[in-house]
Amino acid sequence: MRHARKLRQLEKQMDRSTSYEEWRDAAIAHDEISGEKRWREVDQTRQYDYAQIRMRLDRLRALRSRHDHHGLLFALNEGIHGNMGGMGRSSLYHRAKFGTKQLIEQYIDEIDDSLRFLAELKSDEIDTQTKLDFFYRSNICFGRSALMLSGGGVLGFYHMGVVRALLEQGLLPRVISGSSAGSLVAGVVGTHTDEELQHVFDPSSMHFEAEKEANAFSRMFFGANAQIDVRGLEAIIDGLVPDLTFQEAYEKTGRQISITVAPAEQHQRSRLLNAITSPNVYVRSAVMASCAVPGVFPPVMLMAKNVHGEAQPYLPTRKWVDGSIADDLPAKRLSRLFSTNHYIVSMVNPIATPFLNRSGKRGKLVASVGSLGIGMGRELLNFYRGMVQKNGDTWPRFNLLMNGIHSLIDQEYSGDINIIPSFRWYNPTKILSHISEKELLALVEGGEHSAYPHIETIRVCTKISRTMEEILHRFEYGDLRPKAEDYHRPRSSRRRPPATRSDREALRERMAQIPEPQPKSGAKAKSRTKTKSAPKARAGRARASTGGKKAASSDGASKDGRAAA
Repeated sequence: MRHARKLRQLEKQMDRSTSYEEWRDAAIAHDEISGEKRWREVDQTRQYDYAQIRMRLDRLRALRSRHDHHGLLFALNEGIHGNMGGMGRSSLYHRAKFGTKQLIEQYIDEIDDSLRFLAELKSDEIDTQTKLDFFYRSNICFGRSALMLSGGGVLGFYHMGVVRALLEQGLLPRVISGSSAGSLVAGVVGTHTDEELQHVFDPSSMHFEAEKEANAFSRMFFGANAQIDVRGLEAIIDGLVPDLTFQEAYEKTGRQISITVAPAEQHQRSRLLNAITSPNVYVRSAVMASCAVPGVFPPVMLMAKNVHGEAQPYLPTRKWVDGSIADDLPAKRLSRLFSTNHYIVSMVNPIATPFLNRSGKRGKLVASVGSLGIGMGRELLNFYRGMVQKNGDTWPRFNLLMNGIHSLIDQEYSGDINIIPSFRWYNPTKILSHISEKELLALVEGGEHSAYPHIETIRVCTKISRTMEEILHRFEYGDLRPKAEDYHRPRSSRRRPPATRSDREALRERMAQIPEPQPKSGAKAKSRTKTKSAPKARAGRARASTGGKKAASSDGASKDGRAAA
């Protein structure tokens, strides 16, 4: 009885916590009293192959202790995998309030230490080319994490709290997508550096912004003129998102943000706008299009920067609307473009949140029935949509409506880690209505607090990918960069993101610090001058003897140039 009362007190303390550190201390105390700490310390469970993980952990430790560097490299080649032995199963991270099985955490820590050890190993132990081949290949095989921000009207400010919590812990992924309201937050994060975001998320600054945005929402939704709505939304976006293109935003922050937009016309496909697919499109116009809720805001024409630095229409015959209608969480497209395979989802879409599993303890029967119901619903909607498409010329509006409904239902609304608000239902009439300053700040704080239980899971599950990103960055622009003659870039390096402005500046500074080789003097220098004049004489004799073959040789050179390119 006493333990139950203490557990309830700790749960209330976790609910009222104002920082992650406070929440973490209460969670650890809760696990100790509830017995989950003992569960973490014991290897055995049916949920993963603990014997394989223990065997691999002991093997890695033994190889490092024996200084068997090549054996360690071979062992890592065998088993850098995010779900080795089932250790990535979500149920392993939902039982204890803080952390998972200590065996899994120790295994991940050992791989992390081994990767850093091999990266800093001298080249006479393992040559530079072998190390680079291994790290580039492993980085692609292991994959990257992405943060996906859903749509949800004014609930999108909940994402601000999630981003702030991840940023404070150094866990904010570099690949971020957003649709509808989530696109606004993605636009803010993708156009501000870490230092600028610290100012944006500062409590005093957040309070000022909340008051300003609340006033803007009030003008938007209580004005008599419909154009006020559009201008109000533009004012919010212009105030939060700088006037940058996707390429300029990436150059500034190094974050690869993507924004989903849906077509306003039939027979068109949704698009994922980012620095790869549309580098010259303005982030502001993409956010405006993704926030254009059909029936509330008019469709938007995208704008891009031309070669003269002027704004001009992008695909001028097309207009775009709310991105959450077509692809709220574009996991497949992100995987193809950025090699992501692990997804952190901040979900506030009112269509999906009531049906998502928060605890991870849903039974197999309930999950199967739910999947069956969703599948039957999609097939029924496909049947009706087929009927409507046959009469597309006579029912154009109804056809467009059915396509939109089908797109909403025919989506996957969850990821590997799902950050969901504590409320299941939210009044639909308030999704696009006036929001007060107090409500806006409550949404931000709610998002931050909802992220706390997932922080340790994110830290554990993304540790290896973050380490490999750091090591490759050091090889390319930092202290581990090898000499040009010691290696050639592996083919797998083509999937790496291009250098940002700060990367190029860091590389120039590093190259400037490398001393230039001193010229030799004396007899060796004289012999070098003689050898320089000898090739010129031989080249002159060769030009005199080739004659009419000059044109053929130049044509061959041009072909070689094209082949090299």
